[in-house]
Amino acid sequence: MDISVLIVSWNVRDLLDACIRSILANTTPGQVEILVIDSASTDGTAQHISATFPGVRLFAQSENVGFTKGTNLALREADGRYLMLLNPDTVIIGDALLAMQQYLDSRPDVGIVGPHTLNPDGTTQSSRRRFPTLLTGIFESTWLQGYAPRGVLERFYVTDAPDDATLEVDWVQGSALMARREVYEQIGGLDEGYIMYSEEMDWCRRAKDVGWRVAFLGDARIIHYGGKSTDQVVARRHVHFQQSKLRYFRKYHGALAANGLRLFLLTSYAAQIGVEAAKGVLGLKRPLRRERVRQYLEVLRSGLKVT
Repeated sequence: MDISVLIVSWNVRDLLDACIRSILANTTPGQVEILVIDSASTDGTAQHISATFPGVRLFAQSENVGFTKGTNLALREADGRYLMLLNPDTVIIGDALLAMQQYLDSRPDVGIVGPHTLNPDGTTQSSRRRFPTLLTGIFESTWLQGYAPRGVLERFYVTDAPDDATLEVDWVQGSALMARREVYEQIGGLDEGYIMYSEEMDWCRRAKDVGWRVAFLGDARIIHYGGKSTDQVVARRHVHFQQSKLRYFRKYHGALAANGLRLFLLTSYAAQIGVEAAKGVLGLKRPLRRERVRQYLEVLRSGLKVT
């Protein structure tokens, strides 16, 4: 088997259906195996996949195992030479999977490759990155993002290269990435200390630390609808995103940097609660303000503690 496509799904049955159909339409029999880890979906996903795609290897879970643990379950079951992590809310365009396989076939020092990801409207979705500095951690995905010094986020998001370029990067997003089996065998699976977010950054860093290169392939294209599972749990998405960021910084920058960043983030969310509450008092979109206050309070209650 050339490629194992590993999909972790939760309550996105119709999107998963379209994803699987796009894989089957753009590959030949025997080239690809598809493994779906269904995290106890309540929308009939497991029954639909079992009935509609009998060739798909379905692993229906009794609870929501999350992306990281679910991916590791699939990695242990996969048979392919190449391991394709793919979100269920994606659509493969043309020969993207074959192009990624051929790229890795021709470059034995590259261990992981990510495709050019598009939004549903055809615009480029940022999915290639350089490793963050502590300054990146302060500004990226916080209320200060719009005030970041010139170059800080441009470096992180790799905006100094054309969208369709093929180039070496530090990491690519886990919504769609292909890794050699040898990488998995050498460094193991995803770190399950990350519930979701940053786990692919950590994986790519561990691969690079033992000598593998990571690349972005500009002419292999997929569509990613983005966040369709996490849209169902917005408050927890905030918590998981920031906790994962802190876990990464503690792991690679030390406890002092991580603790300082944690205090900054908690202070930032507390300040945002005040801003949103004030806007609500002034009558500006009160339902939206109440929901944001609720979400940010959940972040504060979590303490953004990292295990």
